[in-house]
Amino acid sequence: MVEEFSFGNFTSFKELNTLNMTAAKIKSKDIRLDLDNVFMNGDTSLLKAKGIYGANASGKSNVAKALVAFLRIITDSVKDDKILDKYIFPFSLSTETFDKPCFFQLIFRHEGVRYRYGFDADSSAIHSEWLYATPGKREQAYFIRENAQLVTINKTYFAEGEKFQSLLQNDEENPIFRNNSLFLTTLSSFALGKLSKALLNTITNITVINGLGSSGMYNSSIEALDDPKQKKLVVDFLKYADTGIKDLNTVQIPSSLNESSDTAKNGKENKTKKIVVSIKDVYDANFNKVSDIHFAFDRQESEGTKKIFELSTAILDALREGTTLVIDEFDARFHPLITKKIVELFNSSANVSGQLIFVTHDTNLLSSDLLRRDQIDFVEKDKYGASHLYTLVQFKGIRSTDSFENDYIRGKYGAIPYVGGINNLFKHFDNAEG
Repeated sequence: MVEEFSFGNFTSFKELNTLNMTAAKIKSKDIRLDLDNVFMNGDTSLLKAKGIYGANASGKSNVAKALVAFLRIITDSVKDDKILDKYIFPFSLSTETFDKPCFFQLIFRHEGVRYRYGFDADSSAIHSEWLYATPGKREQAYFIRENAQLVTINKTYFAEGEKFQSLLQNDEENPIFRNNSLFLTTLSSFALGKLSKALLNTITNITVINGLGSSGMYNSSIEALDDPKQKKLVVDFLKYADTGIKDLNTVQIPSSLNESSDTAKNGKENKTKKIVVSIKDVYDANFNKVSDIHFAFDRQESEGTKKIFELSTAILDALREGTTLVIDEFDARFHPLITKKIVELFNSSANVSGQLIFVTHDTNLLSSDLLRRDQIDFVEKDKYGASHLYTLVQFKGIRSTDSFENDYIRGKYGAIPYVGGINNLFKHFDNAEG
């Protein structure tokens, strides 16, 4: 579960910015929101959902991209020596930052303990890395790394780090880690790195999805249909979304008819792929059900239905397992009532600890009946091209009874596009005719 994610000097964000999932000490007009939309994690109250708003090109999607970069570098830094070059993109509109490292830090909970883990990196090397935790009343440094040197290791709370260091400290031919890999990731790959591996697993349980389409998530939903319990959840999810689908099945078909015939001739095993078949009812002229009809799901269902299917397992897993799900372009291909219902699922009292962070333009969700003020963030660019992330709670004089949607559209909170000059396009038409 995420408490805070901080990042800086990344893509359009020049300064340090923080996505804060800690609940503020505020009161909503409906006390139900203050009870249902938050949950306790230890001594901290966390938000179940948060929406991020902003104009096109404001940088709001870069919040999700920063989290993706953080997660990919953690998971792949040992096995992919090009990973930093793939995901590190400093703010390039200032001479102060384009040759400086990017900053990433996550505050999260694991087995009741609060951890703070992060690193600085440029496209070629990790400059610093740190892990802090609060196993008692005071925060402790578990390890601190500067470049390729471990300058601090806590013998009491992080003994595995000291053991690993002692094993290799006299072996100059086998450094503890490469300058472009993370120590936590390296340690987690060894048997003695039990805590490191557990923390790595907790961090990488965060799922980030682009709402415009994810082949990985689509395939995960297909695989889920092989499990009867999972299948029922996915099918029910589609039913409740009013897609008209009664059931789903999967079938194996040749990946290519031409390939199938060629391989058959050569006596080789045919290659197949799994596809989804949607099942719907067929009625007669008197509206009596007479049979079922099967459709090739990927070809004949709407883009919105395919997106619901694609996201279904990720949404259900986050709710069931208490993990964090981040969706960029949340409203793409969705009816506003669908997005609202998904947010309501996460804000429900039945949701014990799952979190949803969504990037959207859907102002229908900007409602004091649905979200607390601390569940609404904005991203806006300044005149120098730098993005800034801020929350509605920071505004003074905002009442819980105010219309968040109307005030946002009127520009009260910023983070909207200035489109007043678009009518000037007609001048170009006149000049062209002249």
